[in-house]
Amino acid sequence: MKTWLQAHRVLLGVAAIVVVLAAGGVYVVATAADRNAETAGASAPVSGDLLFVDMKDGQDHVEKVRQDAPGGPRGATALRCQRIYVAGGVTVCLRLAGLGPTYEAAVLDASGKELRTIGLAGIPNRARVSASGQIISWTTFVSGDSYTVPGGFSTRTGILDLRTGQVVDTLETFTATVAGQEFTIADRNFWGVTVAADDRTFYATMASQNRTWLMKGDLVAKTLTDVRQTAECPSLSPDGTRIAYKKRTSRLGPWELAVLDLGTGKEMALPGTTGIDDQAAWLDDGRLAYGKASQPGQKPSIYAVPADGSAQPSLLVADAASPVPLH
Repeated sequence: MKTWLQAHRVLLGVAAIVVVLAAGGVYVVATAADRNAETAGASAPVSGDLLFVDMKDGQDHVEKVRQDAPGGPRGATALRCQRIYVAGGVTVCLRLAGLGPTYEAAVLDASGKELRTIGLAGIPNRARVSASGQIISWTTFVSGDSYTVPGGFSTRTGILDLRTGQVVDTLETFTATVAGQEFTIADRNFWGVTVAADDRTFYATMASQNRTWLMKGDLVAKTLTDVRQTAECPSLSPDGTRIAYKKRTSRLGPWELAVLDLGTGKEMALPGTTGIDDQAAWLDDGRLAYGKASQPGQKPSIYAVPADGSAQPSLLVADAASPVPLH
């Protein structure tokens, strides 16, 4: 009897494994079929388009509108991404990769050909491509999914250099300096990379001990140095003179969007942006776009706001996130 039970359990275990593998195969085939079907009805984005992730149906479809007519009809693309960014003819698409679920960063050239895919350690959160298209970065949630308390979550930020093929799995391997002293505390999180025109200098957020810093990094020296506290999800302006980021209105208050002039050190909070939880994108040297839900639990929409604080935000695209201007 004991022998029969043991054999029966083994057979059940094998059957379960077969079911899982079969389900995985169905998933892969279905995903490929979905992408092929979408490609047939899609058109390639062109300069002047604004790309975004459609949030109406939760299927991660990337759509497009003309930047000069954002209220016009949406067009389909062949991409399905949870987060997307495009620059220098290169696209990074953070997307579902398989069961688990698992995720990956797919790097595509201007024709849509995959140059590289990299498995992600967690849930997609931020993505960027340098202006040249050579430096790709991403941030994922590894455990926890809340910004409610700074440092109360875990993130993983990676960088790919297409020139060398080198991948930095996590910025935690870089040497960080705060107030002139090496910051060796193990409890560190990094997110929200933005890269300068030299493809070497970058900025990112570092969090530790319930504090956040805007950090200036060097991809060659593998170092990070603090610039100022209370700044998250930086985005460098096209001319390289300013950084937009979100900052808390109080210690545990909501975020608002602010712009820092790197030359003068002057910071300006942008009116009407309270409640933002995004890495803003520069539409041009004078305007920023970002995703924001008008009420908790609602789907986000994309808003545009002048970077000089001269006006309130205006709705750009409803039920959308991850704005990407194509120049």
